[in-house]
Amino acid sequence: MSSNTKLMPTSNTKKSAEPEMRWNVNSLDDLPSRVLREWLAEITEAQAEALLYDWRFWARPEQIHPRGDWYVWLFMGGRGSGKTRAGAEWVREQIELVPSVAIVGRTAHDVNQTMISGRSGLMKVFPPHQQPKHEPTKRMITFHNGAVAYAYTAYEPDELRGPQHGAAWCDELAAWRYLQATWDNIEYGLRDAPNPHIMITSTPRTITFLKHLIAQAETGSGSVVMSRSSLYANAANLPARYVQRIRERFEGTAYARQEIYGELIEDNPSALWTRDVIDRNRVFKAPELVHILVAVDVATTSNEYSDETGIVVGGKGVDGDGYILDDATCTMAKPHEWAMAAIAEYHKYQANAIVAETNQGGEMIAATIHAIDPTVPVVSVRASRGKRTRAEPVAAMDIQGHIHHVGRFPELEDQMCQWVGDGSDRHSPDRLDARVWCISKLFNIAEKEKALTYDHMIVYDAYQDVAGGQVIGQFDGM
Repeated sequence: MSSNTKLMPTSNTKKSAEPEMRWNVNSLDDLPSRVLREWLAEITEAQAEALLYDWRFWARPEQIHPRGDWYVWLFMGGRGSGKTRAGAEWVREQIELVPSVAIVGRTAHDVNQTMISGRSGLMKVFPPHQQPKHEPTKRMITFHNGAVAYAYTAYEPDELRGPQHGAAWCDELAAWRYLQATWDNIEYGLRDAPNPHIMITSTPRTITFLKHLIAQAETGSGSVVMSRSSLYANAANLPARYVQRIRERFEGTAYARQEIYGELIEDNPSALWTRDVIDRNRVFKAPELVHILVAVDVATTSNEYSDETGIVVGGKGVDGDGYILDDATCTMAKPHEWAMAAIAEYHKYQANAIVAETNQGGEMIAATIHAIDPTVPVVSVRASRGKRTRAEPVAAMDIQGHIHHVGRFPELEDQMCQWVGDGSDRHSPDRLDARVWCISKLFNIAEKEKALTYDHMIVYDAYQDVAGGQVIGQFDGM
């Protein structure tokens, strides 16, 4: 039938940075049913396979890179919104234009299991006759045309020193631990093409770096362009029960606005912490530490509706300040799983002890840990006051510049800047609670408070009166 050749899209193989305006799967809705039936009946197996791997046929408009002479394409979307597939398909196009691409993710696990080998990763977007060769030990992917991609993580920014690339795909950038150092090294290495590009696929977080990119995109300068998407926009490619479950559990919350709709959520003005305070105190290397603790806030169940088991590592430096070293929080973890995670952190950081809240779980917590490793010291702590009351003196130490995050801990920092503690929060702040226990025990806050007349408004006023890095009204005795 003559309509067959008219309907079949041509393969996008020409070397052009500009997306072509072509028909896609949604165009089929406009065809007369007779024409569609005839086309489907006459399409050949080769044509069907070509169509299956024709990204511009299947993609939504926001998943195709924008037109123009841009440098950074920021694809900001919620979880399950199709960001990874868009990134992998963009790399598939880039290898026709540049000899090498940097693939950069949050951790090695994220790079390998999501960006490369995941269901929407690089290894899944090429047709069988163009399958790339993945060599994990070399952190290298070789494509059918000789182009290569190298894998890196934001935990090791120095790995990007030296190598050069013509393009870079950066996934979940807002969650990178050493963001600025990693980004700088990516840019220094973009010298393997005359017109290099960077694509960022990320769920948004209120961090200064991302806010600057968004501001550049919104000013229309052209160097940064932005696309947005949500989980619901990609619902046709997700299990219906999953979408329904997510909607029932999170719809109407700040979490949904960020993690589902891909919106940038500002700090809650009633929270005890702000991003400015955390950023001002952030360091990328801790001094010598005289005491290190692993704090655990245990969830009592391990199903999909359970709270997280907060696991936070902190230390007290020779300078007298506190340093948050790691957030190893577990989701849906059974007792032996969170215990193993806490023990692993204990040995990794050569900690002095594990601190565990025993209000929920009691002696079971220490027993679970000792069943796996009886040599680990476990210090039990019991909450006699509300979470916000316990958190206030720790927040005061942050405000005074005495607590530092070593790198970034996005999920923990989101919780710190969103949680209020007035009963309106839908989820328990388990990461925050573990952090509070860790700092409280490192600095013996509970013991010191017994000897003080403590007005909670002093801390709140200190929080409100941060100006230009100076705190008006300080809480002494820390």
